[in-house]
Amino acid sequence: MVRSAWLALGLALVAVGFVGIFVPLLPTTDFMLLALPCFARSSPRLEAWLLNHPRFGPSLRAWRQERAVPRHAKIAACIGMTLGFALFWFHVHPRPLTAAAIGAFMLFWAFWILRRPEPKVEPGGNA
Repeated sequence: MVRSAWLALGLALVAVGFVGIFVPLLPTTDFMLLALPCFARSSPRLEAWLLNHPRFGPSLRAWRQERAVPRHAKIAACIGMTLGFALFWFHVHPRPLTAAAIGAFMLFWAFWILRRPEPKVEPGGNA
């Protein structure tokens, strides 16, 4: 029963990640990262599929082994957060304290992401 719940959660996270391929500002790799431990607890076959996926596998392996984030992902995350905050600012017109709190929250996570190491180069030249 528990294994089935982990499997269902992992499949749901992969589905949301798949939607993120087509929806701007919805992260794909983040949902794949969340699905990975679900599959580790429920389906070694699906875990291996994610880790060996040509598009997501290198980033997932880098995170699992080194807690590393590729440079292109760092840049995309910071651009996405900046764009998201700008859209929030222009469409919601928040009070200054609300905007400062949300801006500080996003800035904290941007610095956290930027401070993650970059992955070492894998054999075969893939990062």
